[in-house]
Amino acid sequence: MPGPSLLLSAFGPELAGLDRDPPTGWEVATTGIGAMAAAVETSRLVRELRPLRVLFLGTCGAYDDRLPVGSFIAAATAIATSVEEVLGRAYRPDAEVRRWGASWQLPLPSHDVAVPPAITLTVEGARALSRVAAAEHLELTGVFAACWAAGVPVAAALGVANRVGPDAHAEWKREHARVSAALVEALRSTALSARG
Repeated sequence: MPGPSLLLSAFGPELAGLDRDPPTGWEVATTGIGAMAAAVETSRLVRELRPLRVLFLGTCGAYDDRLPVGSFIAAATAIATSVEEVLGRAYRPDAEVRRWGASWQLPLPSHDVAVPPAITLTVEGARALSRVAAAEHLELTGVFAACWAAGVPVAAALGVANRVGPDAHAEWKREHARVSAALVEALRSTALSARG
């Protein structure tokens, strides 16, 4: 018999208190940072808890002016990619799965999300990856891949905490707690409610 819904985040601060006071009908956990850690932990949690669905909450960086800091998005597709791939200096085998779509809808604007192997530090890198997606995140391909493999519906809501580039980390440190709290508040009456 399926269990409750599962609410995930890479680490506790992005849950903005939901780990201490979970919404009715939800189990809450963290995946760890990075796509590999997220895939392993999501797979374990899905196998153990057998959730009805999974919702990932987190922060992301925007590649360009499409997404202002403080805005919220639903991930349409999580895309494993890199600056080197986009610039034609690396490639993935054709047989490798590198795109996973959300399988349930959230009441937020929907955008594709790039998941590179590391945080992009340059303006040139951000410009290149903006051809693939509007935002960058580190865990989403791992979470989506694990859920698709288990046949569990998955979605992700992300708050934009910074612009991708050389000043991203300092901006993220200033903004991530505020953006995370605002995202949770925005979802309380919709996706996180008992009827959501």
